[in-house]
Amino acid sequence: MFKIRPLLSALVNNRLTLDRNGGPWNSLCMMSEGSRDEQTAKLLKRANEENEDSAEKVQAAKKLKAEEEKAEDEKKYPKKKVVLLVGYSGKGYYGMQRNPGTSQFRTIEDELVTALIKSGCIPENHGDEMKKMSFQRCARTDKGVSAAGQVVSLKLRLIEDIVEKINEHLPPQVRILGLKRVTQGFNSKNNCDARTYAYMLPTVAFSPKDYDTGDIAAFRLEPGTLQKVNALFALYKGTHNFHNFTSQKAPSDPSARRYIMEMSCGEPFINSNIQFAVITVRGQSFMLHQIRKMIGLVIAVTKGYAKEEVVERSWGHDKVDVPKAPGLGLVLERVHFDRYNKRFGGDGLHERLDWGGEEEAIKGFKEAHIYPTIVETECQEGSMVSWMSTLPIHDFKATASATDAQDNKDQKQDNADLRNDSD
Repeated sequence: MFKIRPLLSALVNNRLTLDRNGGPWNSLCMMSEGSRDEQTAKLLKRANEENEDSAEKVQAAKKLKAEEEKAEDEKKYPKKKVVLLVGYSGKGYYGMQRNPGTSQFRTIEDELVTALIKSGCIPENHGDEMKKMSFQRCARTDKGVSAAGQVVSLKLRLIEDIVEKINEHLPPQVRILGLKRVTQGFNSKNNCDARTYAYMLPTVAFSPKDYDTGDIAAFRLEPGTLQKVNALFALYKGTHNFHNFTSQKAPSDPSARRYIMEMSCGEPFINSNIQFAVITVRGQSFMLHQIRKMIGLVIAVTKGYAKEEVVERSWGHDKVDVPKAPGLGLVLERVHFDRYNKRFGGDGLHERLDWGGEEEAIKGFKEAHIYPTIVETECQEGSMVSWMSTLPIHDFKATASATDAQDNKDQKQDNADLRNDSD
């Protein structure tokens, strides 16, 4: 017979020895614990995968809900073609037109598009491709130029309280002043018949060239001088070749011919102890810097730096050195849609594009944001007086070759604004 008891005793003793010294028994125990850890890891992994699946399902559900809400909104608020009446103070902005990819040069359209997206009037993906909303501005205003009657056409969702909601996302110096429905094919630039601009300036600009500009508050414009100024502005009426009043236009370029309907200077008034006046000009369209150069040349003649004949000579083929007045006081006052109103304004389906009902809002915006900015900036920076000091360097009798140096100097600034080729 086998001796079982001694064998059991030996096994027990061996186990105790192995426990003390380590070895296979501990390894067996550790393997058992490792298996449990592996099993736990598998369970945790499975739980994480289930959580990820659940999160993906939640995200998918949210996305589906958002798409359904979007579809519901589009059904509830379908896109319609409208025009927006926009007012803005141009100080601090690089003009009206948006230039994607140049965020350091903030424009009025940058502010407007951001507000349209945030208010829910246009989808977010339309922000970088404005063609998707058929966006068109009526006039491209230069850096620093303001507007009380800019009009843009576009397709947007007609949400409730739309004007108020857009304005909630605009800075105070940019405002939607009105909205009207238009025909599907309407284009604010192509359908515009004329544009009216105003230019606010201190009347010391018309002072004699030897006048001491150290105290501009003391200057008062004489009635006779105002008559002379308006006689000069009247010369611009009609169709003329304005190639000398813009940049990079040849005399033979047909687009240099522009039609001016009206131009005059109003009665002077006092603001902040300084006498100001407002020049008004209406034309079919204007080229880059054209209005500022038209005013600059009249100031040069009035002050005695140039003779009256230079105005008519500037319309000829020769190059004439025409000074460019500061941009600060220029304001787009109104745009006109006479042909559109005649065709669609009385059909019973469409509104006339005039803004008689918004006159108070327009006036209030100008008095709150445009005129004070012009006056305050002029008083602090003296842009007109500083510009006047440059008039003696212009040679109004110069030939093309003599003005090349000045042209090259001005070209650096003009190149930055060539995107505003025509309004």
